[in-house]
Amino acid sequence: NSIDELGYVVDRVASSLSKGSSDLVILIAPDISNPFFAGVVAGIKEILGDRYQLLLSVTDDGNLPRAQDIRASLEFRPAALLIFAPNESFVDDIRGSAPMVLIDAPGLDHIAPTINIDIAASATALGEYLTGLGHRSFGYLDSRTGSGTFALRHQALAEVVTAAGGAESIIGDGSRSVLQVAAAAPPFPQPSPPRPRAAAPFAVCAPDIQAYGVIKAAGDLGLSIPRDFSVAAFDNLAYSAISSPSLTSVELPSHELGRTAARHALDMIDGVDVAPRHDVFAGALIVRDSAGAPRA
Repeated sequence: NSIDELGYVVDRVASSLSKGSSDLVILIAPDISNPFFAGVVAGIKEILGDRYQLLLSVTDDGNLPRAQDIRASLEFRPAALLIFAPNESFVDDIRGSAPMVLIDAPGLDHIAPTINIDIAASATALGEYLTGLGHRSFGYLDSRTGSGTFALRHQALAEVVTAAGGAESIIGDGSRSVLQVAAAAPPFPQPSPPRPRAAAPFAVCAPDIQAYGVIKAAGDLGLSIPRDFSVAAFDNLAYSAISSPSLTSVELPSHELGRTAARHALDMIDGVDVAPRHDVFAGALIVRDSAGAPRA
């Protein structure tokens, strides 16, 4: 037809001027390189369909974008914003730019509709499993975004270990790069004699991709998992079932997070449901070979 022959493309900026907003929905996320976000994106696109186009706004260093970083995107007058694992100051800076839905944002339900994971319960279940194996200390690789979800994971794990009579040993500054984690000073015992005692630390890494780096670094040092220490993580990516050793991980429902956030966004755009809604999804502990009882 004539449109195809002429190569006509809709001027979305001009269209947004007449409608007050464009047909863009922007997902703002701190680390799109993590395969976890593929599930989030797939869930969002499944609900948006052809009605809205999804635009991704991310940084290349694993940190949440600053307000000034996304000003250009906001000039397109997005129909809605989906913000993953934000901190409150960032949300305050862009509030009012468009209807927003916050994903994995504990403690921010007073600002906007939220789609959360019961991360404290999930981290507690992981901590109870590991202390039940006999571990009494742990090292934790944190995220650098300043998001409340990572603080809750760490707090819940620390409380479980303390209640079991143990203590936290190390907090590492995690990176989104597997090789960077593998090259960093590892939060586990060095292989010089004597071997780790029975209450050897276990390393809990914020996302699975950091755990892969820990496993690589342990192998380079001649350590064996879980003989010398246990490794566990959050996300349960597909590769975690076939890593060596296979990774004990808390499965987080990425696809459903995306679907539900997109539904809320559409409701807000359409004015169907303007009352704040707050959904909470459970995580599921998947036990595999990377966690085991300390050696006697």
